[in-house]
Amino acid sequence: MSSIMEYNGYHAKVEFDDKDNIFVGTVIGLNDMLGFHGKSVDELAASFRDCIENYLSWCMESGKKPEKEFRGVFNVRIVPESHREAAIEAAKDGITLNQFVADAIDEKLARKRAVMV
Repeated sequence: MSSIMEYNGYHAKVEFDDKDNIFVGTVIGLNDMLGFHGKSVDELAASFRDCIENYLSWCMESGKKPEKEFRGVFNVRIVPESHREAAIEAAKDGITLNQFVADAIDEKLARKRAVMV
């Protein structure tokens, strides 16, 4: 089972590593790879905060603009048949393939939110 943590606008996926008996976290939504770990929930939370603060400090020192997660742009890899079918359906609807995919994601998320209520 995994969980999501949030700090200063950044999110991380957390899992328990039963081999090493620690919690392991990975910041999501960035090109830069940021990871952290802890033996307890408190240690994990402190490690996550340190990870983000160190990243922001490193960016400032190196003159790099810190990445913001989830810029709204990502590549999707699907089988060619699905690509073709989606492009044709988008054209029939008079929308771009991009809009077709965005609508499909929105519909799926709306269904998930409705189940959680």
